[in-house]
Amino acid sequence: MTEESYPARPIAATIAIVIRAGKVLLVRRANPPDAGRWGFPGGKIERGETLHQAALRELKEETGVNATALRTFTAVDAFDYAADGGLRRHFILVAVLCQWVDGEPVAGDDALEARWIDLDRLSETDLALSLDVAEVAAQAAAVLDENRS
Repeated sequence: MTEESYPARPIAATIAIVIRAGKVLLVRRANPPDAGRWGFPGGKIERGETLHQAALRELKEETGVNATALRTFTAVDAFDYAADGGLRRHFILVAVLCQWVDGEPVAGDDALEARWIDLDRLSETDLALSLDVAEVAAQAAAVLDENRS
């Protein structure tokens, strides 16, 4: 891809945050941005899709897990840089809190691995996490706690 073919504007994408029994579902990304790092399942929103539909589709494609979308609760930036440091793509990742329905994680589509990670140990893990993963997971847990009250 030449520099001229990179989008001039940010790309809208979703991430699915699924918390179950004190664990959060993460995938090790196969593609940029953050290839090889652990993050939430997600991807670009397709034309005509809602945020929730996109999050659930990406969750299923990347992990095989089925869920129900509960709420959109935050957004974060993700930047894809070229080897020379130039910006290739800027993604805006819209976080959708999801409730697990069924399925156990199996890496598929854009994921190298998929697994449940202890939420309480996320900031202590030796896994290479994408930027904002621990913070977004903590926000999701707080939203879940609010809904239970």
